[in-house]
Amino acid sequence: MSFDLNTLFFILKIIFIDIILGGDNAVVIALACRRLAEKQRNEAIFLGTGLAVIVRICLTAIVVSLLNIPFLMLAGGIFLIVIAVRLMTNKEEKHNVRAGTSMFAAVQTIVFADVVMGFDNMLAIAGASKGHIGYIAIGLIFSVPIIVWGSKLILIALEHFPILIYAGGGVLGYTASEMIMSEPKMQWLFENSQHFAHFFPAILISTLIIVGWLTNFFSSARVAGKL
Repeated sequence: MSFDLNTLFFILKIIFIDIILGGDNAVVIALACRRLAEKQRNEAIFLGTGLAVIVRICLTAIVVSLLNIPFLMLAGGIFLIVIAVRLMTNKEEKHNVRAGTSMFAAVQTIVFADVVMGFDNMLAIAGASKGHIGYIAIGLIFSVPIIVWGSKLILIALEHFPILIYAGGGVLGYTASEMIMSEPKMQWLFENSQHFAHFFPAILISTLIIVGWLTNFFSSARVAGKL
């Protein structure tokens, strides 16, 4: 795997996607370890996060291999569009996570919750990496510690700077467009219309951001009693 600007772009894209989508995972880690003593809590977070990264890399590799099945790239792209809209419009999510009473229980909860909640991350990262497991591994190794140790800062930043949410939606939209355009069964559509192929990512990204913004605007207006 040669390191150049293109490689750096892929890795940064994976890190950004995982951080944007990983806020909930950080909350789960905090909830799972809240009953442990401080020393055990740090050990559980370190061990649980390490195991979660290994499991995530393995499962993401499986997702990458499955994307070779006909129409799965298209389905994955469509699913990423749904994830992008959900990311931009969901304000709060409830987490019913039982706190571990031992380090083993907390680690088990962290790993299991990461697998269950991390499917959207895995799909997005699989699409962004274009099948390069090395990019996936490096991206996760850098992003997961940022999520764990900087979770509070990330959540505060996302709350006070909504543009980051829309930027995340835009990155997911771009990744979705790449997946859709990479679907072998859809090649005829983009090959027959080069102009459409050129503008498709921009059209999809713009549409997603506008839909997300309008949804949030009308939702806020209803809450304020203006609609």
